[in-house]
Formats: sequence, C-alpha cells, structure tokens
Amino acid sequence: MKIAITGGAGFLGRHLAERFAPDDVVLVSRRSGIDITDVDAMATAFAGCDAVAHCAGINREIGDQTYDKVHIEGTRAVIEAAKRAGVSRIVMLSFLRARPDCGSAYHESKWAAEEMIRSSGLDFTVLKAGMIYGHGDHLVDHLSHSVQTLPLFATVGLREKSIRPIPVSEMVDVLVASVEGRLTNSTVSVAGHEELLLSEAVRRVARLVGRRVAIVPAPVWAIRVVAQLTEWTMKVPLIAKAQATMLAEGVSIAAPPTPELPVDLRPRLDFSAEEIRAALPPRGGFGFRDLLIAK
Repeated sequence: MKIAITGGAGFLGRHLAERFAPDDVVLVSRRSGIDITDVDAMATAFAGCDAVAHCAGINREIGDQTYDKVHIEGTRAVIEAAKRAGVSRIVMLSFLRARPDCGSAYHESKWAAEEMIRSSGLDFTVLKAGMIYGHGDHLVDHLSHSVQTLPLFATVGLREKSIRPIPVSEMVDVLVASVEGRLTNSTVSVAGHEELLLSEAVRRVARLVGRRVAIVPAPVWAIRVVAQLTEWTMKVPLIAKAQATMLAEGVSIAAPPTPELPVDLRPRLDFSAEEIRAALPPRGGFGFRDLLIAK
C-alpha cells in the first residue's frame, strides 16, 4: 500500500516511513515544501495514496506556527485534501490527555482536531498516545543532555505523577496496523507497558551515561517559568509549557476515558536499559549550539 505522512520530517514520521518502501511513502512537511494548511499542495501529494497518517504537530508555538494553525486549521486542510485525492482512510496521532475546556491550548487544539477527524466521513483512527521515546526523541535525548549538563533534576510538582513511556518501535507497530485498517472508526489510547515516575526514568538514563543525579521536588509554577525561559532561548526547549502541563497531571491515563488497544497491539516493552540505550544521542550536555542565537 501507499501512504502519506504529515509531519514526515518529524520524530515519529521518520520512524513510520522506515517501515515502508521509499516508493510507497509520501512525506508531507515544511521541509518538503508543503505547508500543512495548503489544501491544493497536499491533495496533489496524496494522489494515489491509500491512507494518510496525520502525525504533524507542535508542542510550542513559534511565530505563525500556532496550535490553531497546525493542529486545527492543518487538520481541516488534511481532511479536505484527502477527500479531493480520493483517500478514504486517515489515522491521526493525538495526545493521551487531549480534551476540551482544560485551560491548555495544546490539549484543547488536539481535541478539536480529533473531533474533526471523527466527523470527517472518512474511515478514521484516532490514536491518543502518551510519551513516545526512541532515537531522536524529546524524552531520552533531553534527559541525557540534562543530566550531563547539571547533576540536578527538578520534578514537575511537589507530588510527582506517573508516566508510561512508549518505545517508538511499538508506537509504529500501532500506526502500521491502523493505516492498514485494523482499527477503523475508533479512538483508542496508547500507553507504555511500564508505569513509573519521571524521577525514576531520569535515574535510569543517568546511570547509562555514567552520571549521578540529585532529584529535587519543585512546584509546577516554577517549572512553567523554566519552560517559558527555555522556549524563549533554546532551539528545542529543555521543557515546553505544554510538556510541563502534561507532566504535572501525569501521562499514564487517558482523558477523557478512552478504550485501550486490542491486547495483541498493546506495548509490552519496559523502559529498560536496552530500550534507553537504543534511544541515547551522542554523549554530551547542552551547550551554545542548542541556543536560538547559535547559527
């Protein structure tokens, strides 16, 4: 089969594309010269595809790349382009706790996109996924650089909430099953097999890079201040404001309540040394190259 992937230059899009022959994948991204709101360009790109994997998304707003444009207007354009191109199936990657009226523009815009997909008239699958990690991610990558920069890590909130990290290989398994029609006309939650605290995840990553790290609790407001500062100064923020909200409420249970995957598709791998090692970036901490002012 032939598929189109929006956000094809991103972390998950790249890993999904690797599961298909190059001639069977159309990558849609700003790097390929296609804006997510350009219906005509996407309709042309989607021609001949059997399904669209809608993986495009942002976790912070920069310039005209806003949640409204990328998540809402972008999804509306993807649906229209799919219809024009005769594509009958669309699979959307959403967030485990995307929901309305929660005070987070990220969560609310992802929910609005979900609703558009569900009412599109196309065969659809909405995957409400938790934290995904693997080579090129924002979890292991940032934890690794962080503990090698400063042997101190602050939890998000004085009472830490749990996470259930998903290896990218298992997330891609679910995406492939979805584009092949396994989960048609359904919304399902996707969470990792192991539930643990972020502080424990930090310790495991630190051990593998040969660092000892002190874990200190911090109020959510303080982490949000750090998030805003790093959004202003870093190419990829140490933590984005949306991510601070995610971690403050935990990333292990879907909201609103959502059916789980069929048993045979549920992730089975723990956040183990083997999986972490496969996701580790080159050694080293954060430096000047990571700042927005660096060329």
